[in-house]
Amino acid sequence: MSFGGYTAPLSPDGRAGIVPPPPWHYAGDFLIAEYRTDPEAVAALLPDELDPAEDAGAVAAIFADWQSCSADLHELADPIQSQYHEFFIVVGARFRGEPVSRCVYIWVDKDFSMYRGWIQGFPKKLASIHITRVFAAGKATPRLEAGARFGATCTANDRQVARMVVTLEHLSETGPRVNDPPMHNTRHFPAALGSSPAVFELVRAGGRDREVSPIWEGSAELRLYDDTLEDLMAIRPHEMMRGYRFSFGYTVDGVDVVAQHRHPQRGASKVNAGAAATMMRGTEQA
Repeated sequence: MSFGGYTAPLSPDGRAGIVPPPPWHYAGDFLIAEYRTDPEAVAALLPDELDPAEDAGAVAAIFADWQSCSADLHELADPIQSQYHEFFIVVGARFRGEPVSRCVYIWVDKDFSMYRGWIQGFPKKLASIHITRVFAAGKATPRLEAGARFGATCTANDRQVARMVVTLEHLSETGPRVNDPPMHNTRHFPAALGSSPAVFELVRAGGRDREVSPIWEGSAELRLYDDTLEDLMAIRPHEMMRGYRFSFGYTVDGVDVVAQHRHPQRGASKVNAGAAATMMRGTEQA
């Protein structure tokens, strides 16, 4: 019997896969706080192929409330397959002298988005994320106007990760800048045996048919917590810049591989493989 599908689990009709093949269409609301932190801590998160940005300590903390679908749009009628939330941290960098951005940490609340992110080079982990929403009527919704307050929270592994509040002031003339350049992430898939990865490549995230709403700007508050698996204290805010709220949509067909990362642990992989073989022989003898 033959099996089909774009991702696991494969099945006879190919429908069981967690992620359908691209193109993937996205529409979402963004809440962003830009800030500055220790430039050396940001540089420590960059691979060898990337150099620090001109504003080396600039960081964007981003909450997003997404709806996505594949080419036939079928997920829109079954929204559990299309709706999800994200929180991610983006830093600036340079690749061959040109400005780029890089997602260094990211959390998401649906498995299909996590898997799809890994395919594109986003290091996604599962979390619980909540973001203030906008509705067309009622008192239980902020309006897109001066004085409106938007909040967001992220928790993962029963630990608080981040809390953000943005208070709108006026329409922005510039919009957010840290995450504006093309994003250069790392596609990394470990080998089945050993520490040297089977896939280890620097990729540029693509996108087409981009649409952006008017961008609101205001003051921003952000707290990153210290009891996480990630060392968020190393990149905690030292200086808050501005906050932004807007809607955004685009389509992704895939990513472009721009470089192969070096494999610094290739020797360790051979050692681990040898140790595993020795252990197996010992097991057989026992």
